[in-house]
Order: sequence, then C-alpha cells, then structure tokens
Amino acid sequence: MMEAGNEVSREEARKLIEDGAQLVDVRTDHEWEVGRITGATHLPLDELAERSGEIDRERPVVLYCRGGNRSTMATAALAAAGYEAAKLSEGIVGWTEAGLPIEPEGGYVAESGEAAAVLQARKRTLSAE
Repeated sequence: MMEAGNEVSREEARKLIEDGAQLVDVRTDHEWEVGRITGATHLPLDELAERSGEIDRERPVVLYCRGGNRSTMATAALAAAGYEAAKLSEGIVGWTEAGLPIEPEGGYVAESGEAAAVLQARKRTLSAE
C-alpha cells in the first residue's frame, strides 16, 4: 500500500504495476509519441483536471514524466482528490538509464517543451519526404 503523494523507485513501481496499479504518463503528446513505458496510459498534465475520471479511484496509480516535476504536481493533485497516488522516482529518464524497456521499438526519451515539439515535427516531416 502506498502513502498518498509519495515517491516510488523503479523496482517498487514495477511491483505495484504487476499487482494492478495504473501507470500514467503526464508528459506532452510529442514526448509520448516517441517513447513511453509499456502499459502506460497517456494523460497530459494540462488535461489532468478534466480527465481525472479516466483513472480508477479503486486502484493505486503511479505517475511519471520526464524527470519528476510534472509527475510531482500530478501526484499531489490526485492524492488531494483522494487517489492512492505516487510518482516514479527519476521519471522515464531514470527508467531508461536503468536499461528498462520503453515502446515503440526504437523509442527514446524526448526533450520537453515547445521547442522540442517543433523540432520533433520537423524531423517527422523530413523523414516523410
């Protein structure tokens, strides 16, 4: 059982997920598209308030972002709303640095921010030409 608003290690997160916890990625669309932890649900931080009903209140939830800032905010908000929530320590960066898998095949951890989204869109356009 998690304490509301706490932080869990990669190992603890994997165990919680195996035991039925939900895994939620709160990063932006461009970050999600290029690489995510297998089995995660995408729920961007800026949509959390209006879409929190998509998260099952009866099951624990582990949230992650790139490094921890956005998932800290999401975890605090959900815990305050009565969810059993925890953030993944070190986010997807720590996950991949530990050699744990992400999808899709060949996926990677994108930079966050608007400039990164623009660069990613340009790469997609160039590779489609």
